[in-house]
Amino acid sequence: MNRLLNTVRPYAWGSTTAIPELLGTAPTGEPQAELWMGAHPGAPSRVDRGEGPVPLDALIDADPTAELGDATVKRFGPRLPFLLKLLAAGAPLSVQVHPDLAQARAGYADEEARGIPLDAPHRTYKDANHKPEMLVALSSFDGLCGFRRPADAAALIDALGVGALAPYADILRAHPEDRALREVLAAVLGADPAATADTVHAAAEAAARLATTDTPYAAAYAVYAKAAHSFPGDRGVIAAMLLNHVQLQPGEALYLGAGVPHAYLDGLGVEIMANSDNVLRCGLTPKHIDVPELLRVVRFEAGDPGVLRPEAAPDGEELYAAPIDEFRLSRYVLAAGSGPRTLDQGTPQILLCTAGQALLSAEDGSTLTLGRGESCWIPAGERTELSGEGTVFRATVAA
Repeated sequence: MNRLLNTVRPYAWGSTTAIPELLGTAPTGEPQAELWMGAHPGAPSRVDRGEGPVPLDALIDADPTAELGDATVKRFGPRLPFLLKLLAAGAPLSVQVHPDLAQARAGYADEEARGIPLDAPHRTYKDANHKPEMLVALSSFDGLCGFRRPADAAALIDALGVGALAPYADILRAHPEDRALREVLAAVLGADPAATADTVHAAAEAAARLATTDTPYAAAYAVYAKAAHSFPGDRGVIAAMLLNHVQLQPGEALYLGAGVPHAYLDGLGVEIMANSDNVLRCGLTPKHIDVPELLRVVRFEAGDPGVLRPEAAPDGEELYAAPIDEFRLSRYVLAAGSGPRTLDQGTPQILLCTAGQALLSAEDGSTLTLGRGESCWIPAGERTELSGEGTVFRATVAA
């Protein structure tokens, strides 16, 4: 087991205080959006085994079987198939969707064949992998996830009293669910940005006003108004109104599969995802929006966003179940005086302490203490005992 040295990503939407507060460091005044734990080449964690820090991806490349285990290498190749993060949103992220595996492979191959550079601003597929993800809230957390029922979205839009939005509400009421949602999203994203800006401003002003009333949509209107403040005149504000507003409490989670539109708005959480950079944006962004490809990938299915709560096992492990093989996320809430938990399996693991303190003991007698915000790498097959008083998240590969 080895302590991880991790990199903070300073994206503009990041909170200036949430990650420093967890790590016990002084804020820099700059956004600190994500802390990456893993072997993603964009910002790999570093491991020191006595000869100075080495990037985790280089360590894995040197001996994939020793670090990942034979089963993981056979299933996913010689790379860590997941990326773990602390995510701290101080402003809305873009509304986005991710492709499924077949779509990612086809899209990547097509753009490669057309010679579109990987760093081109209009490039959509950065790799040939899918990007299912899960977020567990560490604080109260606002997000958008999945489509509202069309009738519900129509009522929310009508209540704003903005005449230019009335045609969207009419479409939502006039057609079957999938067709109605597709037509409205296509119309919103296909509208001229300059011509739509006044409508977005009017909708944002109405949302800010209604957020202070006793309407059942007050909390949703508040987040739409905040999004409009961050992205004035952006068509994505209207697109966001088609989505469910979700308020997670600490310990609650969202699983986001392929084709599900979503956005993180505000809060601190633990996020895990398959190792991919494939994102198709729908709005709340100055970046490229590939509308035809987006409409092909989005699943126009309305319903409850499906807030997850952990399932407890007899040994104290609390699992956040997800229908995906690339990652498995669980947590331990350790109480003082309770016996150690044995972590012993043939897959690689990353442990992250988010509260209190955790003590790790290896078979060779070595120990490692993790405080808040600290994490470690456990190679496949290494038997480790976990004890202490605090909260520890465990990221690994589904067995």
